[in-house]
Amino acid sequence: MKLALVGIGKIARDQHVPALVASPDWELAATVSRSGTVDGIPAYTDFAAMLAERPDITTISLCLPPQPRYPYAEMAIRAGRHVMLEKPPGQTLAEVHCLRAAAQAFGVSLFATWHSRMATAVAPAKAWLAGRVVKSARITWREDVRKWHPGQDWVFEPGGMGVFDPGINALSILTEVLPHTGHITAADLEFPANRDTPIAARLTFSGNITADFDWRQEGPQTWDIEFETDAGPCALRFGGNRFEVAGQEVAGEASIMGEYPLLYSRMADLVRSADSDVDLAPMVHVADALTLGRRIVTDPFQF
Repeated sequence: MKLALVGIGKIARDQHVPALVASPDWELAATVSRSGTVDGIPAYTDFAAMLAERPDITTISLCLPPQPRYPYAEMAIRAGRHVMLEKPPGQTLAEVHCLRAAAQAFGVSLFATWHSRMATAVAPAKAWLAGRVVKSARITWREDVRKWHPGQDWVFEPGGMGVFDPGINALSILTEVLPHTGHITAADLEFPANRDTPIAARLTFSGNITADFDWRQEGPQTWDIEFETDAGPCALRFGGNRFEVAGQEVAGEASIMGEYPLLYSRMADLVRSADSDVDLAPMVHVADALTLGRRIVTDPFQF
């Protein structure tokens, strides 16, 4: 199946392109970007022109930042193309609800992806936790924004979500492995004095769950979710790619390269079955945190 990749930035080069090149389901048939290309692939700068000139391309994968993404997704759906959305799937919940309704009306597939759910240890952890009583959970998600989003000011602009851009990865895992995650009851959000979105967040959920997100950690990065259960402690580490029970690793591997191939395999299944997958549970928690959050002003931030 032929696919066009829209937005050739860091995540597209690092993850999407290698996954597509290796995929048995997809042919990367075109790119659309104002600043990037992929060697050997027809490149467009005008999305509408690509849609008009390439009716053979049935699927669009949108790797744009969330702020400009909605009109591209809507245009693709109205042109009868299936659409795959990078996370987060939009700036707001309402945007994605509108896209889901449009996809249903035009008879195309829509996939709101959560790449961290495809981490190698998430499924084993979900299976182990099933039927056990989770007494508490603690998320620690700390990374270096300069490493993962170098010079990308959009993450600190309205709609960019700030530290929730990585934090939503943790929330996507939490809502996958626990069927009932409760709801956020309180949030402290640290905003740099010169930015519009938070650089750190501390969340409290019902059900004895807490989260600590921070975008200022240098050196080794921390992506952990630790659980206390009636069968003892367990933990997902390395962004869901390692699963430990009582301190012993029982599943997973220290690699994130398998996540995007699984996303594209899932998209192929959705297209073939004329189905959609639009789970907004992680984004609901982010919206609630931004609604309930107590604003704390911290030091200015510059890349």
